[in-house]
Amino acid sequence: MAPVDQEFLQRVSLIPRHGLGLSVDVYQPDLFELVDALEQCSLAYGYLEIFKASQPALAAVRQRLPACLLEYHAEGLWVTQPDMDTAYHLDHELATAAAHLGTLGCHWINHECASKQMAGYAFGTYLPPLYTQASVEVTAEHIRLVQDHLDRQMPAPTGRVPLFLLELPPLTYFAFGDLPVAEFFRRVADRTPCGMVLDIGHLWTVYRYSGEARRKGLTEFLAEFLDVFPMERVVQIHVAGLALHEAGGKASDPAGSPRWLDAHGAPIPGLLFDMLKRVLAHPQLRCLKGIALEVDNKTVLQIVQEFQQFTERFASWDALSRPVQPARQDAGRPALHAERQAGRLTQPVAEDRQAHTGKQELLAQYDRYAGLVTGKRWTDPPLGLPALDLEPGALEAYRQTYLPHEILYWGGDLRDMFPETCRRLDQADIALESFVRYWVREPRRSPAPYDFFLLKIERFEAFVREVLPEAIETAVREATVLREAYGAACEQVRPVA
Repeated sequence: MAPVDQEFLQRVSLIPRHGLGLSVDVYQPDLFELVDALEQCSLAYGYLEIFKASQPALAAVRQRLPACLLEYHAEGLWVTQPDMDTAYHLDHELATAAAHLGTLGCHWINHECASKQMAGYAFGTYLPPLYTQASVEVTAEHIRLVQDHLDRQMPAPTGRVPLFLLELPPLTYFAFGDLPVAEFFRRVADRTPCGMVLDIGHLWTVYRYSGEARRKGLTEFLAEFLDVFPMERVVQIHVAGLALHEAGGKASDPAGSPRWLDAHGAPIPGLLFDMLKRVLAHPQLRCLKGIALEVDNKTVLQIVQEFQQFTERFASWDALSRPVQPARQDAGRPALHAERQAGRLTQPVAEDRQAHTGKQELLAQYDRYAGLVTGKRWTDPPLGLPALDLEPGALEAYRQTYLPHEILYWGGDLRDMFPETCRRLDQADIALESFVRYWVREPRRSPAPYDFFLLKIERFEAFVREVLPEAIETAVREATVLREAYGAACEQVRPVA
C-alpha cells in the first residue's frame, strides 16, 4: 500500500459515520430557523456542514447545537493556484480556517478544487482548475501544505485534526486542460492523502460541459467516470439543485440537452438522486461517511420538503456497512504527526519533486485562462491552454451573460446597493454595464482576504471615482452604510434558546 493511502486510511478511520445531513449557510436561510423547522417536523439529520462564516456566528452554532456533528466548508484556500502562498493572504486564511475548525470541532475541512481568484482577477463563483499534469502537482502540493499546517496548529492530544477533503467543482459551460476530469483527481489522490467530496450536481455539469454528453449517454459516462475517479477516497457526497441561468440565454444545445448549472437555490432534479443511487452501488466506495443536501439560498419550507424526500428515499442507505479497518490504538493524531515529522508518511513521488519547476508556466497559463474567460482575448484558446471539448458558443455564454450578471447582481444588485449613485450615473448617461468592462479591464490584486461583497463595494467606489468624480461623495457615503450593515449582519447571531 502506498504511503499516501496508508495515511489516508489512518486518518479517515478516526471519522465516525455521519449519515444523512445538510450542507448549509448560517445566514441564507437563517440556520436556527431551519433547525427549528426540522425539529418541528421530527426530521433527524446526522450532521451539518457549515459554510465559512464569522467566528461569532460559528460559535453560536456550536453553542446552540452542542451534540451535533458539525463540519466545515472552507473558502479562500485557493489550492489550485500556483501563487497560493504569495498572492492570497494565505497566513490569514490558514489561521481563520484553523480557528473555525476548532470552534466547530470538525472532523474534516472541505474545499472546492476551484478558485474565485486567479492572475489578479476576481469572480463571484468558482472557476475550475486547469486540468493538466502541472496543475495536479501544484494542487497536491498545496493540499499537503494546508494539512501540514492543521497538523501543527490544531491542539493535541485531545483536539481533532480535520482531514482535508477536495471537492469536485462544477463546470460553467467550459473547462480547459488535456487531462480528463476523473484522471486529474486520480492523480491528485496518488500524491496526497486527502479525502474527496463527490458532488452529484457538479458531476452532471462535467458530463454536460466536457463534451461527454455529445458522445455518450449519462449511464455510460457515469460508469466510466467512477471507475477512474478515486472512489476509495470519497468521504462525503453532496447533492444540490440544477437550473438554467437566471439571466437567460439558450436553454439547450441542438441535441436538446439543457444548459443547467449548479444552483443551490434551485430544486433538486430527480435524475441527481438516480445518479446518487448508482454512485452508492460502486464497489470502491469504502470510506463514505456522509451524504449532504446543499441547501443554502433555499427557503426553509423547500429545504424541509426536499430533506424529507431525501431521507425517505435513502434511509436504508447501507454503503457504510463496509467500514474501513479501524486504526490501531496508536494510529491517532499524535502518531500520525510524529510519523509525518520523521518522514515515514507521504513521501513525495519523483514528479512531486519537480512541482516548483512548472509553476511559472502554470502561472502564465492561468493568466491566459483569466484573460480568455473575461473577454480580454476573444480568439480561440491560445497555444499551451487546451480546451476540453467545448460546444459552440460556450465561452460566449459565460463572457456575455454569466460573468456580467455575476458582477452586477451576484451577492447584491448594484442598483439596490448604490441607489443614489446609480441615479447619478444614469443622469450622466453612464451605463452601469460599463462597470463590467472596468472590472475586467486589468488585473487588480485584492488588498484583503477574499469577500466578493466587500470587493464589489471597493471596486464600485473606484469605478465612480474614475468615471464620475463629482458623485464620489455619494458613492462613499453609500459604501460606508453597506460596510457597516454587512459587518453588523456577519456578527449578529441569535441568542441561544
